[in-house]
Amino acid sequence: MLIDLFQKTRRTSMQMKHQAAEERPDITCKGCGRKLNARTYGKNLYVCPYCGRYSRLLARTRIRQVADKDSFRELDAGLRTLDPIGFPGYPEKIAELAEKNGMNDAVITGECTIGGIRACLGVMDSHFMMASMGSVVGEKLTRLFEHATHKKLPVIIFTASGGARMQEGMFSLLQMAKVSGAAERHSRAGGLYVTVLTDPTMGGVTASFASLGDIILAEPRATVGFAGRRVIEGTIGETLPDDFQSAEFLLAHGFCDQIVPRNRMKQTLEKLLKLHAAPKKRRAKG
Repeated sequence: MLIDLFQKTRRTSMQMKHQAAEERPDITCKGCGRKLNARTYGKNLYVCPYCGRYSRLLARTRIRQVADKDSFRELDAGLRTLDPIGFPGYPEKIAELAEKNGMNDAVITGECTIGGIRACLGVMDSHFMMASMGSVVGEKLTRLFEHATHKKLPVIIFTASGGARMQEGMFSLLQMAKVSGAAERHSRAGGLYVTVLTDPTMGGVTASFASLGDIILAEPRATVGFAGRRVIEGTIGETLPDDFQSAEFLLAHGFCDQIVPRNRMKQTLEKLLKLHAAPKKRRAKG
C-alpha cells in the first residue's frame, strides 16, 4: 500500500540533517578550524586528518562502524521515561529530542555480530541530553546485561555521558547501583564485559558501570572523570595537570587498559571477542 511506502521512506530530522551535511562541499573542524570535505571526513570516521580531533558520534553511526553489516538487532527500543518527579517541561524536552535524534532516550542497545561473533552492544549518545543517565538509560542497560547473561554473550558498552539526569532526581542516581548489579551478575555467570570510554564520560556513569569492565578501552583524548576540573581545583586549592581527566592520563595511572584509535576499534573488539570466545565442543569419537 502507498501508506506503507511513505512510512518506510520517512526520516527523522537528525538523519536528514546529517545527510545534508554530507552533501555540503566542506565543513569546519572545531579543533583546528581547517576546512574539511564532509564526505571525506565521514570516510575518515569523523576524525580530523589535520589535528586528530574526534567528533562525537551519533549512536547509530557508531553501531555502523563496529557491528557487522545488517547484523544489529535493537532491543527495548520502545522504552520511554515516565517523568518520575514531574519536572517542569521535561516530557516536552524528551519528545523534542526523540523527534530530532530518532531515538527515545540516550542509549541504543541490541545484539549484533562483530567479526562474525555474537555480542550485546550498548551505545550512549551525547546528542540526547548529553547522554545523561536517567531511568530509561539504566533500565535498557540492565536489560542488556540480563539478555547477555541469559544468552551467554559478551557485553560491549560505549560510554558517553555528562552524568546523572537531574530531571529525574534520585531515580537517576539509582541507576548506578542497578546497572552495576546487573554487570556483577553477568560477571559471576562468566560473561565478558568490555567498556569503551568516549568523549565525554563523566559523573555517575564513570563512578559506576563505565569503570567495571573486565577490559576498559578508550578513544584518544576522551575526557573521563567524575567532577569537573574547576570543581576539583576549587575544592583542593591546586592546579591540576593539563592532561588531567584525559584518556591518556587514565592509561598512565592504570584506570584503562588501552587507547584505541577509531579506525582500529572494530578490529580490536573482534580480537578481544575471539580471544575470550567459548571454545567449541569437540565431537566425541565413536
